[in-house]
Amino acid sequence: MDWMLKDLAESVPQTRQVVVLSADGLRMAQHGGDTDAADRLAAACAGLQSLAGAVAAELPHSEGQMRLVVIEMDGGFFYLMAAGAGAYLAVLADDGVDAGLMGQRMRDLVLRIGEHLSSPPRQDGQAAR
Repeated sequence: MDWMLKDLAESVPQTRQVVVLSADGLRMAQHGGDTDAADRLAAACAGLQSLAGAVAAELPHSEGQMRLVVIEMDGGFFYLMAAGAGAYLAVLADDGVDAGLMGQRMRDLVLRIGEHLSSPPRQDGQAAR
């Protein structure tokens, strides 16, 4: 999966880091940045996707599922996209990134490998079978 994440990062200028994570905040794969930073990002994303789901539940006819979160910050952007059952794709990008291109490339990646990104729920600290 690493080469696909690298392809995303290289196809969108200004991409800093790409992380695939499970819903419980565990890093499954990464490109760019160091492992500790990717682990911190994955853990933060678990909380963010939970908050986004709670907000989505307030919409009429919503099942409370988060699809995409985009945050603009000083110096750049953060993207979090649902990427299969229990899996998410997160991207950090510098200021000046083409937001439309990033969204398109992330969706393309999720469509290509979404089923391979799925992370089954954990039971007693172990992945369910």
